[in-house]
Amino acid sequence: MKLIAGLGNVGEKYCFTRHNAGFMVLDKWAVLKGFSFKEERKLKCFLARYDDIIFIKPTTFMNLSGEAVRAVMDYYKIDTKDVLIIFDDISLDLGKIRFRANGSDGGHNGIKSIIQHLGTKDFDRLKIGIGPQPNIPSEAYVLQNFTKEQLEQLRNVLNTSVDAVEFYLKNGIEKAQNRYN
Repeated sequence: MKLIAGLGNVGEKYCFTRHNAGFMVLDKWAVLKGFSFKEERKLKCFLARYDDIIFIKPTTFMNLSGEAVRAVMDYYKIDTKDVLIIFDDISLDLGKIRFRANGSDGGHNGIKSIIQHLGTKDFDRLKIGIGPQPNIPSEAYVLQNFTKEQLEQLRNVLNTSVDAVEFYLKNGIEKAQNRYN
C-alpha cells in the first residue's frame, strides 16, 4: 500500500493559495479518476482510497502536516519507503515540478513537521513550483491566491503532476527524477 499526501491548508479562504498546490494535485487526480475524499477526524485528514493507494489531505494546517501523515502511516502500517509527499516549492518557478528522494525541509514548515514526526528525512517528495517569489516575506507570498494567468498555467502543471506521480508509482523515484526533473 502507498500513501500520497498532498499538503495544504483547509478552508475556503485557502483554496486557491500557492500553499495549497499539494491539495490541488490530489483534487485534480480525484476528478480524473472519479474518487472523492472523506473526512477522517481521528486521522486528522481528508482521505480517499484508489486501488492500493491512500491519498490524504491533512486537516491540521500546513505547519502540523506531520501529525496526519504519521497517524495514517501508523493506522495502515505504511512504511516510509511507501510515502510520497506533494507540496509547493517557492524556489521552483511556476510550471516546474521536481522529484526528490530525501533532503532537508528547505524552510517549508509542512515538510519540517513531517520530518519531525517521521524521525527521518528519507521520504519521497514531489515539489510543485510556485515561484519566483517577489520581494515580500515568504509567509505572505504562499498565502496569496494565484492570479488568473497563473491558474491557467497551473492547470497544465496539475495534469503533468498527476501523470508524473502515476509514472513514479510504476517506475520508482530515480526514473521519475530522470523523466520529470
